[in-house]
Amino acid sequence: MSSIQQAVFEIISKEAPVDMDKISMDSTLADLDIASLTVAEIVFAIEDHFNIDMPDRDPEFPIDSVRGLVEAVDRLVAAKGTAAAPPAP
Repeated sequence: MSSIQQAVFEIISKEAPVDMDKISMDSTLADLDIASLTVAEIVFAIEDHFNIDMPDRDPEFPIDSVRGLVEAVDRLVAAKGTAAAPPAP
């Protein structure tokens, strides 16, 4: 499990609350009985944890599933790292 995946699982578990062993990459937030208000809290917690901004209602960033959240965070963190990297000589 990647560190991003682990952190997202922990945030979902804390904010929902849902037992970590019930969360999988194939879970949807509906499968986990997470209400829409709680989804918003999860997104805010993820943004704070990773210091990123997740776009609203962007089909490129599906946040209705655990896999979608993890992949979105992975891409945003990678893009942030690339933007912060100094240009090659």
